[in-house]
Amino acid sequence: MDPPSHWAPAVPTGRQVGNAPVYAFARTPGRPPIGAVRLSAGRLPPGAPHFHAHAHDFLVIAYFDRGGGDLRVDERAYRVRGGDVFVVSPGEVVGPEWTGDVAGASAWTAFFPVDAVDARAGAGITWRAHPLLFPFVGAGAGGLQRLHVPAADRPRWSRRFAELADELVQGRDGSAEAAQALLTLLLVELSRLAADVVASLRLADEPLLAAVFDVIERRFAEPISSRDVAAAVGLTPGHLTTVVRRRTGRTVQQWLTERRLTEARRLLTDSRLTVAAVATRVGYQDAGYFVRRFRAAHGISPSVWRRAG
Repeated sequence: MDPPSHWAPAVPTGRQVGNAPVYAFARTPGRPPIGAVRLSAGRLPPGAPHFHAHAHDFLVIAYFDRGGGDLRVDERAYRVRGGDVFVVSPGEVVGPEWTGDVAGASAWTAFFPVDAVDARAGAGITWRAHPLLFPFVGAGAGGLQRLHVPAADRPRWSRRFAELADELVQGRDGSAEAAQALLTLLLVELSRLAADVVASLRLADEPLLAAVFDVIERRFAEPISSRDVAAAVGLTPGHLTTVVRRRTGRTVQQWLTERRLTEARRLLTDSRLTVAAVATRVGYQDAGYFVRRFRAAHGISPSVWRRAG
């Protein structure tokens, strides 16, 4: 029997992104704004958004502890493997279909509005500025990013989700605080996973992608482009872009930008370098362009990020 899970039904907001309806997290007074639910055999619980194109105003993590079937999102198909983690950003349109051989597959999902992580998110500080939410920033095409949990770490991931669901279902004294702590631990795990993309690709036997990320890691502080990365691994820019987008959901340029912005966030937090100096350190010769890229990704300028941190 599946472990207990807690589902706070999503509710339509009446808003749309294009032709896709937007769903909101259904809050219950006195309960933490966090949900955790067990999915199996391709089924969603009652009250969940149906398998049609839609968007959420909250964040979603889906962790497949047992693989199976095909997950199709906006014309892009993924063969679901045990250990896959998918993250979906708020406001992104997705139209998921989980089909095929799903009889033995199962997943945990956690979903939560940004203020469950940081109450300031609704008070002028954008969610993109939170250090634990960077895996959701600019998630790949279709608002989705896939990461992969190494086999040795999967029992811990499953345990985190099960404990979170148990606290939400039982509602004991201190459950709200416990749920908040467990969600934070999950986000720490997710952030570590996202920060160690190269190691994950090596474990998944993806030597080409590992080589691409090795180049990005060694040279992101230089003024290089995706064309330079392609030349370093011996492929044409078009072919490399196609391969990387198909395997990861992002382009080489998007990964290069994310690595630069990750380092920029670290320097803004841990150093007294000027914004212009930070720009140079992460591969941007034009400080104004760096500020525009940072603002596009995080919703605030580097200076405001530094003050908020």
